[in-house]
Amino acid sequence: MPHLLIEYSAGLEGRADVALLCKRLYETMAANDIFPLAGIRVRAYRADHAIVADALPENDFAALTLNVGAGRSVDVLKAAGDELFAVAREVLKEPLATPHFALSLQIRVADPELSWKDTPIHARLSGRK
Repeated sequence: MPHLLIEYSAGLEGRADVALLCKRLYETMAANDIFPLAGIRVRAYRADHAIVADALPENDFAALTLNVGAGRSVDVLKAAGDELFAVAREVLKEPLATPHFALSLQIRVADPELSWKDTPIHARLSGRK
């Protein structure tokens, strides 16, 4: 794990390139030594039904949640979060330039006692970053 989930409002698809957002965030994670390549997942889900802030139909959002395994310091995670958030802000600069958009990123650390995995991908990619 690091798994990055992007939940976004349906209207954002007309204002931004969600596939590009996924690609750029993946590239950023893959280039960062703290994230094992075999564990990286980037997934985006459109919220077809959402009410944002004051319920104006032009309001949109993108909520990023990065789930990581335990063992990294807060400083290391904050630096990675700063980098990911900067990439998201760059890709989403057009909607961010309007008063009808909200962008967020939260990092969650999984408790190893409560996290199960069976991923042959790790064995295939062992020895790589």
